[in-house]
Amino acid sequence: MVSKKKKKYSTGEGAQFMTRKAALKKLQLSLKDFRRICILKGIYPREPRNRKRAQKGAGGIKTLYHTKDIKFLLHEPIIWKLRELKVYQQKIRKARSQREYRKMRLYFRDYPDLNIDHIVKERYPTFVDALRDLDDCLTLCFLFSTFPSLKRVPRDQSVLCRRLTVEFMHAVIAAKALRKVFVSVKGYYYQCELEGQIITWIVPHHFSFQPQSKDEVDFKIMSTFVEFYIMMLGFVNFKLYHSLNLVYPPKLTAAFNSDTEKDLIDEHAYVAERIAAMNLSPAKLAGSNEAEELPEIDVFDTEDKDPEKIEEAKLEAEKVKKLKTMFQGLKFYINREVPRESLVFIIRCFGGEVSWDKDHFVGATFDESDESIAYQIVDRPSMDKQYLSRYYVQPQWVFDSVNARTLLPINKYLMGATLPPHLSPFVDKIKDQVYIPPEQRALNDPNFKLQSDNEGSDEEIEEASDEEKAEQSEPEDPEGALTKQYQQEVEQDSSSEDENDDEKDAEKKKLAKEKKKAMAVTTGVTHKENPYQKEIEDKQAFRLREKLVQKKHRNLYKSMKAGKESRKKEIWLLRKKRRLHDERVKEEKKADRKIQKAQALEAALK
Repeated sequence: MVSKKKKKYSTGEGAQFMTRKAALKKLQLSLKDFRRICILKGIYPREPRNRKRAQKGAGGIKTLYHTKDIKFLLHEPIIWKLRELKVYQQKIRKARSQREYRKMRLYFRDYPDLNIDHIVKERYPTFVDALRDLDDCLTLCFLFSTFPSLKRVPRDQSVLCRRLTVEFMHAVIAAKALRKVFVSVKGYYYQCELEGQIITWIVPHHFSFQPQSKDEVDFKIMSTFVEFYIMMLGFVNFKLYHSLNLVYPPKLTAAFNSDTEKDLIDEHAYVAERIAAMNLSPAKLAGSNEAEELPEIDVFDTEDKDPEKIEEAKLEAEKVKKLKTMFQGLKFYINREVPRESLVFIIRCFGGEVSWDKDHFVGATFDESDESIAYQIVDRPSMDKQYLSRYYVQPQWVFDSVNARTLLPINKYLMGATLPPHLSPFVDKIKDQVYIPPEQRALNDPNFKLQSDNEGSDEEIEEASDEEKAEQSEPEDPEGALTKQYQQEVEQDSSSEDENDDEKDAEKKKLAKEKKKAMAVTTGVTHKENPYQKEIEDKQAFRLREKLVQKKHRNLYKSMKAGKESRKKEIWLLRKKRRLHDERVKEEKKADRKIQKAQALEAALK
């Protein structure tokens, strides 16, 4: 029997991968529908190890998919639904061209809906799986909630994103799950903990939407992602509300319904309604009790049995417990110039009460004249009318207090004060190569002093050195010089008399030392290492150890080494940037000080 010769590229990477053109032919779909179903099912292009084999010898760079993934799509029922939609679109197009508007209306009425519930359940079989993949979902939904009605974005999508994001923020408030917050140019970074899973998302700053002249962003693809994320977030909100004994869906204001055009057009009214909705607690299920607090941590025997890790976990649990009730029983009043949405969300997450001017915004719960207000958040240098029963602080105090997990002293955050730097809490403590700014080092190490603290001492040292130079340059007293010369002459006379006696004693001592040297044991001379030579030897030994790395691990080792060098370079650049900034600030301060001295001198002369 002669064995049949295998066809080229029928096995290995040639059979594992398929080009996009071949996938479209196999599935009998258009490129638009293929992109849509790949986004919904979570199938993405792959990068092969050997591109020439994967492309069956063809040159160039082509979009490749796993053959296994494309075969998996063949059994998806949505493909038949997409074909049905295509048939309806052709019927509508034909009726419009023939001006049969009655038929066209019937086709629009019977237009099939695309239900993707089964895809969400398929991709996320458990609730924890959905929470793990919630970061991108929340970021994109919060972004779409700020969009107006656009050409490529359905109006219902943006309205539904608005509703679902507010529902999720209510769930975080009820669970007191917020842990970190950071304000940046991109927006507000939030991090919460739900069911033991860490979720981080970004809420963009609320600015008026500006349409772009160029089509740099494909809104159609983003809209397809949002189509899936809306369904996913609806499932997550439903589960969260029932785990917190809350009624779902919560009753929100009219701005979250797409019934009236007025609510959609007036963006300021929508923002005010959204903030007002966050200031109210959602309804609870009938007969439900308050959520029980977590019991104390059980200590189990582990493999390492490290008592330090157990103690660290206990301390972390205590800090989180205190953080949840940090603003409990405190009332906050927000001025008109302060962005309210982020502050209302943060303060409500930690048990505080918030209000604002009821004449300008809806949803206020108490007036400014209330004597029980503990903190008033302002963002202006001064105010005409102030109450003695409260503190006037800037908004950064709230964010920094949350990250510090305690109420910080307010002396650095008072009205009109120069604020300290707002440090990011999203620092990876596991990495060894991380740039730590001087302010963070000052917080971690109390002995570390910032450059700004040493500026005054440096100036004092410079002034003292100038004074010493001036003293050295002054002429000496002539009488003192004469007395010194006389003392030197007297010493020379007395030394010449004693020289003869000293010569005899020196000869005797010299003979005695020579006898001792002949009898004594000499000590060994210690070998001093040359640090430069030692460094060269260490480098040579390290290169020899590198050659011992196995061949299969060599590429991994090279990538690790390259990553280490890139992180080192990044830290060096950040330190250089900070040093140049500090030097520039120091020069500006010196120039201002000189101007002030000149002005003071002119005023004194006048």
